[in-house]
Amino acid sequence: METKRFTAKDIKEAAACLRQGQLVSFPTETVYGLGANALSEAAVKQVYEVKGRPSDNPLIVHVSSKEMMQKYVEELPEAADRLIQHFWPGPLTLIVPMKKGTFSSAVTGGLTTVAFRMPNNPLTLELIKEAGVPLVGPSANTSGKPSPTTADHVYHDLQGKIAGILDGGAAEIGVESTVLDLTDSLAGPTILRPGAVTKEALTKVIGAVAIDQHLLSEKEAPKAPGMKYKHYSPDVPVWIVRNEPEEWHNAVEWATSQKKRVGLFAGEDIVSLFGEEQRVECYSFGKNTVEQAARYLFSGLRALDKMDIDVVFAPAFPETGLGEAYMNRLKKAANQKIFKN
Repeated sequence: METKRFTAKDIKEAAACLRQGQLVSFPTETVYGLGANALSEAAVKQVYEVKGRPSDNPLIVHVSSKEMMQKYVEELPEAADRLIQHFWPGPLTLIVPMKKGTFSSAVTGGLTTVAFRMPNNPLTLELIKEAGVPLVGPSANTSGKPSPTTADHVYHDLQGKIAGILDGGAAEIGVESTVLDLTDSLAGPTILRPGAVTKEALTKVIGAVAIDQHLLSEKEAPKAPGMKYKHYSPDVPVWIVRNEPEEWHNAVEWATSQKKRVGLFAGEDIVSLFGEEQRVECYSFGKNTVEQAARYLFSGLRALDKMDIDVVFAPAFPETGLGEAYMNRLKKAANQKIFKN
């Protein structure tokens, strides 16, 4: 199969592919999604096959409007209305009760709820409108690997496996959407996956919001993507390091003493500390802020994975605001490994 590279002028062709049950990757402000007609069980099953993803992991349904979503919802919680007004289109996914018989278990992971998002990308909103159907859209990568934030990342992973890729440039945020469950009457609104829409921002709109702390066992069905199985990991082992010059030096010294070739995912100020003589490969995410680190995390891990190295060190940031989402992804990429001198 030839994988076409679509641009804005090709949206009608890309939409036709989706209506025919084919897969097309689309850009969003978070990461690139792997699009399929959410109403076609056969198309959705292809998504699992292409990604190599377990079918009990539910998928997010992408819509172009609140009105499109309401066709498939049993009853929209009052909190959802307020959240949609404040955060859509944007990086917030809402889990709500599904209208019976609308989506197959391939979409819902066998649950009676469904996750919806309206992405903040004009190309993709136009694509959904043109296709005339909601689209599932998990990250367009091989399951378990770093999520794609450019069309080239998608092409690297999925060329020859999908009909096309709609190129919308690099993702602005770089980590997947916040997932908020609005169906738990006991716990109340609960964040199942942190993202760019923070707990603090949600609380200002709807009041108290909980964060799900439960670690799923292999027997439980996850309610949102990213809650189960290994995620975001390059082939090269990743270690988390305290984001201070002395700790970076300690980490590099330890690794080189073990005859390991070192890669750094770091801010420009840290990168400048390590000269070529130390045989350290670097990926600079620019200004040493959590916003920059989050935006370039997946790109950096992918780039470093292609280098001739044995270990990657990446910085910790405080787990507040966007830092919560960043550290959630980084800890999974590192399999919780933290460098301690």
